[in-house]
Amino acid sequence: MPQYNRTRYSSNRTNNRRPTYGGGNQRTTNKKPNRGQYIDPARFIKVAQPLLQEEYIAKHTFDDFDIHPKLKANLIANGYIDPTPVQDQTIPLVLNGQDVIGIAHTGTGKTAAFAVPIINKLVSNPTSRALVIAPTRELAEQIEAELRKLANGSGIFGTVLIGGTNMNRQLNDLRRNPQVVIGTPGRIKDHVERGSLKLASFDIIVLDEVDRMLDMGFVNDVTEIFSQISPIRQSLFFSATLDPSVRNLIHSFSASPTTIMLKTSDTNDNVHQDVIHFTDAADKIEKLHETLIRDEVSKVIIFNETKWSTERLGKELVTRGFKAESIHGGKSQGQRQRALESFKQSKVNVLVATDVAARGIDVADVTHVINYSTPQTYDAYIHRIGRAGRAGKTGYALTFVSTH
Repeated sequence: MPQYNRTRYSSNRTNNRRPTYGGGNQRTTNKKPNRGQYIDPARFIKVAQPLLQEEYIAKHTFDDFDIHPKLKANLIANGYIDPTPVQDQTIPLVLNGQDVIGIAHTGTGKTAAFAVPIINKLVSNPTSRALVIAPTRELAEQIEAELRKLANGSGIFGTVLIGGTNMNRQLNDLRRNPQVVIGTPGRIKDHVERGSLKLASFDIIVLDEVDRMLDMGFVNDVTEIFSQISPIRQSLFFSATLDPSVRNLIHSFSASPTTIMLKTSDTNDNVHQDVIHFTDAADKIEKLHETLIRDEVSKVIIFNETKWSTERLGKELVTRGFKAESIHGGKSQGQRQRALESFKQSKVNVLVATDVAARGIDVADVTHVINYSTPQTYDAYIHRIGRAGRAGKTGYALTFVSTH
């Protein structure tokens, strides 16, 4: 039986000094966004139509799964009792060694759906290694935090490879031959090219938020990474959509995966959508102020177009007395992480963000999304407003539209 060392699982996440190295996941996008797509403002107006869904009755409890006792103890310690639908249906398949496609909304528990069976395999077979690829730094760190909790005391050593963090720390971690590597495509590729990460020994791979990978232009990087890992492997894919481009990408990596379809409706069905008309910049900021002081506006993400305008707006709101933080590509990873944690813990209730920085953010209790700048595409709009109205609650999306 493996010996458990409670201090063994580690990552570079705890390093508070984070000099920026390269561009991380920001540098290798292969597809430029569609700039300036006209969107009829009428498409920003829609009454929420939440669907009544039958209560899901899980077929298993976590205690039913054939997993290591230490992992079961960690699940109990972290409040896991009944699996969510994606966990209930995915974990048995992954434990059985199958390739799986999980189609589910963000916030449905998909991280534990792959973390539980992966940790169980790594504890049982120390020669196995797992690679988890996420489209954004924030999502990679969220996955690492979940894995850390569930692997506590297991003897498993893991590391995070993302941009905006200390490269030397990452190099030192990789020399220790971690069993779990979590990272963004750009930074993983950086390490592969410099020879600090050898992928041939990895026999488990997870591609999370496949649709976002495509949107952000990471197809070439991900394809290169897949070409270098062990051909005898278990592959797991998670996405909010399974359109033809997503399906084709997945099937280029895995011949016969089992699909678990848990997405029953579009996220925006739960979101009440409306517009706010403004005449000029002064009118716009005043109307934003008036919106934010409404009683029903509890926790809000405000989307703005550039890192400079996002930073300015965040500072303006603080000057006006709001508890606000901003998150954008001009901030270090440490600053972004602290801002996100403050928002998650409700130390601030307003987060001003750019699209890229906000991708991968999973905060369950967002009541409002405000599009202070018009999204570049309608798909981007759908992704923005999907951050409200989660867990069966009605959310609200407001989009500023100029009258000129």
